[in-house]
Amino acid sequence: MFASYIICATPRSGSTLLCKLLASTQTAGNPNSYYHRVEFMREWAVEWRLPDRDPASAKDLDIAYLAATIRTGKAGTGIFGLRLQKEYLRLLSETLDRIFPGLPSDASRFEHAFGRILYIHLTRADKVAQAASLVRAQQSGLWHVAPDGTEIERLSAPQDPHYDFDKIGKELCDLEAQEAGWNDWFERQQITPMRVQYEGLAADPAKALIDICKALGVEAPEARSVRPAVARLSDELSLEWIRRYRADVASRSTGEDNAP
Repeated sequence: MFASYIICATPRSGSTLLCKLLASTQTAGNPNSYYHRVEFMREWAVEWRLPDRDPASAKDLDIAYLAATIRTGKAGTGIFGLRLQKEYLRLLSETLDRIFPGLPSDASRFEHAFGRILYIHLTRADKVAQAASLVRAQQSGLWHVAPDGTEIERLSAPQDPHYDFDKIGKELCDLEAQEAGWNDWFERQQITPMRVQYEGLAADPAKALIDICKALGVEAPEARSVRPAVARLSDELSLEWIRRYRADVASRSTGEDNAP
């Protein structure tokens, strides 16, 4: 029986969709990015009414933050859920090392903090689509919407997105590096994760959710009752960017000028 799970993700891999699906079961905790950007963690700390950080109490605050994370991530259930982006893996490891010094590996630190863990490696096969989605979210400020079109997460004021070959290429390289980093980390930590692919999750959310619940050993919902709380943002503009990027890559590799 698992005491917890960690969704090991990269940006725009469907982790928000998966987190909300798992939270909706009311049996599988409340996964979220509790260890993330400094401003996000400060918001969590304020919500949890934790004391302000100062050098003398840094470790005490780390301990209090971890306890609040576990309480919130369980949400009254018997299992703790956490979403962790690759770029914040080191942050979590170093925090737990301060709390539990002397442990030999990340895996041992994580298990000491969270109990027996199911690692869920969430990937997206189409990395060009993932990179294009990331660039569009960065430009537009809109990251997630509900099925009725209501904005769930907006990080900046609305702006019209525009195709940017170099930016998509940079994000593509970064995403591929993060994916490789996760796989290297699993190998070094001797972890065999459960693999979940975005394409399958998006096509059949109920099946993906039920499979994870069964792996965790918690009660799974009836497939017909599963209602995703996040809608896909991909549209014709997204497809146009993907087609254009691939065409530009092909033309540049042959030395052709594909400028519009």
